[in-house]
Amino acid sequence: MITQNHKDKGSFRDPAANVYFYEDKIYRLVNPDGFDRYDFIKNNILDNKLFEKFIIDTSIVSSNDLIFETFKKNKIKIFEHKKLDYITYPYEWSFERLKDAAIHHLEFQILLLEQNASLIDGSSYNIQFDYYKPKFIDIMSIKKYEDGEFWFGHKQFYDTFLNPLILKSKTGIDYNNLFKANLEGIENNILNKILSFHHKFSWNIFYHVVLLNLLNKNSRNKKNFDIRKKKLSKKNYFFILKNLVHFIEKLSSKKQVSTWQNYSLENTYEISEKNKKIKFLEIHYKNKKNLHILDIGCNNGEYSKIPLKSNNVVGLDSDLNTIDQAYLYSRSNKLNFLPLYFDATNPTPSLGWNLKERKNFSERTNFDEVIALAFIHHMVIGKNIPLEEAISWICSFGKEGVIEFVPKSDPTVLKMMQIKKDIFRDYNFENFLKILTVNNTIIKQEKITNSGRFLVSFKRN
Repeated sequence: MITQNHKDKGSFRDPAANVYFYEDKIYRLVNPDGFDRYDFIKNNILDNKLFEKFIIDTSIVSSNDLIFETFKKNKIKIFEHKKLDYITYPYEWSFERLKDAAIHHLEFQILLLEQNASLIDGSSYNIQFDYYKPKFIDIMSIKKYEDGEFWFGHKQFYDTFLNPLILKSKTGIDYNNLFKANLEGIENNILNKILSFHHKFSWNIFYHVVLLNLLNKNSRNKKNFDIRKKKLSKKNYFFILKNLVHFIEKLSSKKQVSTWQNYSLENTYEISEKNKKIKFLEIHYKNKKNLHILDIGCNNGEYSKIPLKSNNVVGLDSDLNTIDQAYLYSRSNKLNFLPLYFDATNPTPSLGWNLKERKNFSERTNFDEVIALAFIHHMVIGKNIPLEEAISWICSFGKEGVIEFVPKSDPTVLKMMQIKKDIFRDYNFENFLKILTVNNTIIKQEKITNSGRFLVSFKRN
């Protein structure tokens, strides 16, 4: 039976409806304050096939169901949503993913306006990804369009979609950690200060950043200013949304050369050694299907492709250029592959109200297997994480998995230690196996390079 204990801790911003997790299902319970919106959505949105590609799969549930017995005293109406395999946040998205989410949001708004509906907000948190497909999830933010209404979600859209994209496109500054430090996004006045004088010669930058910043300043200085009294014709509403689509479509990421963006082409493997690695993974995943797999240090997804033939994969990497490459590959090939920005030694923490609004990385994980190829030395040698803790952390994400051990004799590690003394006395393959087998059983191990790299598959005891 559903109780208040099943309520999503981050579902409080809309007093008319809250989200509940119960027995691997997602329900949105609507109270009488939201009944008008509920009825409008039920009658005008859910059965309209034009909206299928935009919104998360949603159905109507009877409130007479026994699992809602706790709420019988209160009148409620209920939606059930498709449960996604993994929840993500915009500060974990690469540029191209955020760009696709922004365009998805705008095109959805345009379609809503055409059907005499609109949105009450414009947050990027209302978009989730079903792997390569963006989906709008907060359907209770849909309402009937009122003639002349202002776009009340414009500030949220700018702060959580447009401004981060402009920042990366024009300056090359990654928005991810700035966004993570401020969950409301990057405000217009901050972006205006960051952009250089020559950036502002662009009409779109002047209109969407400089002019808006001046208008915001003027509105703050005016007494009795009420944005709710502003009127916006439907024609102008369409114009603004379509202009934003065209502007965002033309934005491209100003990428700085990153350390690992060409790793798949410029690594230290010989072709025969690389083939050994591929064959090892192919054998490991030969008869495995429908697994939820975590690939830590996925780079551009080159090795994630192997289990993807019959499983789904969430890939993590701290190099945003490679994550962008992986996302574009996933999108173009329509794969169940979700590559995300992630720093293993500074993972996404619990954030927001009461530290429960946005879940930390570990709270969102539920994987069957873990892959960590050419990764553990970055934690131990690169970040001074104790070997025992690094192994324990990796193994915690799956009942089975594959780890690649890269020894000190490998050219990559030798290069990493050029500016460090060799203080890693326990970092060797023998000790790696000793630690790994405390809580795991080794399925298979194989030397794959002349420098002494090993692949080890394991199963948790």
